[in-house]
Amino acid sequence: MAIKKNPNLSSPGGAQGAIPNLFTLLNLFFGCLAIVFALQTESVIIYVNDEFSGSSFNIPEKLTWAAIFIGFAAIIDFLDGFLARLLNATSSLGKQLDSLSDVVSFGVAPAAILYQLLRFSFAREENGLEVSMLWLMPAFIVSCAAAYRLAKFNLDETQSYNFRGLPTPAVGLLIASFPLILHFNAATLGAGNFLINKWVLYGLIILLSYLMVSNIPFMGMKFKDFTIKNNLPKVILIVVAIISAVFLQWIAVPVIFVCYFILSLINKNKLT
Repeated sequence: MAIKKNPNLSSPGGAQGAIPNLFTLLNLFFGCLAIVFALQTESVIIYVNDEFSGSSFNIPEKLTWAAIFIGFAAIIDFLDGFLARLLNATSSLGKQLDSLSDVVSFGVAPAAILYQLLRFSFAREENGLEVSMLWLMPAFIVSCAAAYRLAKFNLDETQSYNFRGLPTPAVGLLIASFPLILHFNAATLGAGNFLINKWVLYGLIILLSYLMVSNIPFMGMKFKDFTIKNNLPKVILIVVAIISAVFLQWIAVPVIFVCYFILSLINKNKLT
């Protein structure tokens, strides 16, 4: 969620104001593509002796493309805020567009991925391909929580450097990492069995949705200055991100998320 707008500012005209908004709409465009790919899996799932391994499970390639487009949306989400500040083009229109785009890219698209992962989980069971929609619909609780969290953000003018409630892009990127982990790192640390377990997925849906709508303080990644003393948690997070990316590949994303959560809790008194 880019921090680029002040609701008290009017919409700047001309190209100066249009460029950041075009980037915001590109975020929405990528989110729509992610949803399309997530729902066009036409998957074939093969299990051997009820065991999960990298060779006994084929994650549909289109689901990995859904994850990639959510990643593209996150990059654009950062750039639109950066451009708005660079061009001094903050506006209430930009604020609304940003949140509407984030609902799609980091709320609906990740929920579509969770929907498919729940399907895959049930497919492991006898008659699992005939699972009732009632067991799959909880995936979209994440979408509802994301919309609620972004509406709160739009009405709260105090969230400039830190957040109240887990930022929706963090949730979107975490969920987007699941198909990539299953595709590239399923056999690493038992990640495949973990991410294709329906009870784990239900637990994640409840936890992530709660964290988004809560008032728990989470640190933002915007730097007030460049001193290590004032930015130590961010520096630690960056170091963890680099090391885990080198050694764990896509599993680094959940590791970074957990580290972000812990650092935010440890420093919550400084974030309020």
